[in-house]
Amino acid sequence: MAADPKGSSKVKNVVMCLLAIWFVASLIVIVVWATSPDLKGSAQCRSDLRNAEEQLEGAKVVHNKDRVALEELVREAREGQERLRGEILLLLGRINSTNASLEECRQENVVLSWNVTALQEGVEQLQQKEANLTAVLGLREDEIEVQQHNLTQAAHHTESCFSLKAAAESQMLAAQSQMKACESREQYLQKQL
Repeated sequence: MAADPKGSSKVKNVVMCLLAIWFVASLIVIVVWATSPDLKGSAQCRSDLRNAEEQLEGAKVVHNKDRVALEELVREAREGQERLRGEILLLLGRINSTNASLEECRQENVVLSWNVTALQEGVEQLQQKEANLTAVLGLREDEIEVQQHNLTQAAHHTESCFSLKAAAESQMLAAQSQMKACESREQYLQKQL
């Protein structure tokens, strides 16, 4: 907060007014006393006047000391205000920095929340893909089992075909043998005719 020079001036003015009133009242008392009808001696009056002057000088010294002390207090108050103003500005800077950091954190939290939502959706999609692939894998395994069965049947059929071929070749060799035997018998019979 700014120092109030008018306030310190008012304090000085009030103190000065009080001292002036006290001074005037003292003079009035001295004058009234000096002119009172109870006929004091002039020596007594001079002594009282001297005492009053000493009191007045003492009051001036006290007034000067009080004025110096008040000025010192005003100076210290102004220094304290300046120091407090600096501390307030420093605290305001820290508050602004903290507010900026909080705003950055809030924005980061929003982004992280979006990222978490996107990741959750990605996980759900991956789980759906996994379920689909599991179903497809089940179908493929069924197809593989069918193909294996077909392959086994084809192998049995091939083995059967090889057996039939071997039997056919064996019968062909037997037929060729019989044919040679028949040819040889025919040649023999023709020779005998």
